[in-house]
Amino acid sequence: MGSAHLASLEKKAQGLKATLVFVDESGFSLLPTACRTWSPRGQTPILRHCFNWPKLSAISAVTPNPHAYLHLVPGTIASDEVIRFVEHLLRWIPGPIFLFWDGGNPHRSRQTRKALRAHRNRRRVYRLTAYAPELNPDEWLWAWLKQHALRGLCPPDLTVLKQSIRQAIRRLRRRPQIIRSFFHACPLSF
Repeated sequence: MGSAHLASLEKKAQGLKATLVFVDESGFSLLPTACRTWSPRGQTPILRHCFNWPKLSAISAVTPNPHAYLHLVPGTIASDEVIRFVEHLLRWIPGPIFLFWDGGNPHRSRQTRKALRAHRNRRRVYRLTAYAPELNPDEWLWAWLKQHALRGLCPPDLTVLKQSIRQAIRRLRRRPQIIRSFFHACPLSF
């Protein structure tokens, strides 16, 4: 799906009073994100870390009206988590939704397709073009989260990492102009 097709779907969604929902997944570990940081003049900044490798995965969604949704999962995102997340979106977003996501395995699994058939009167699913992250505003959520909100974070365990991610999302929700900027960074006319 190219940007022209996506723009036509945006117009169609407006006519149906549907909400555009862009979904993506990402992963976190206890390793700090490489970034710029600060220290007193003349001193090299030092980030202390335990070099532990547990993984935390997340699935998120952003809408142009602007809202951000997030679900954290230890390990990797599987079909069950995708189904649970979409059902959560359907509970919180009124009216029909146009769901945009990539072609990841949990999105196109038989289990996911079967579960989503039950909601076909309220949702339509569209697959984004492979290797075109610039078409998904949710990619900008991950960039903001990792490069800004969690920059230089060295959590000692997954509990602290989860708390930090949730706090960052709460701060983001209080600043809708940041969520809007994710859509302005895409080559569409949101």
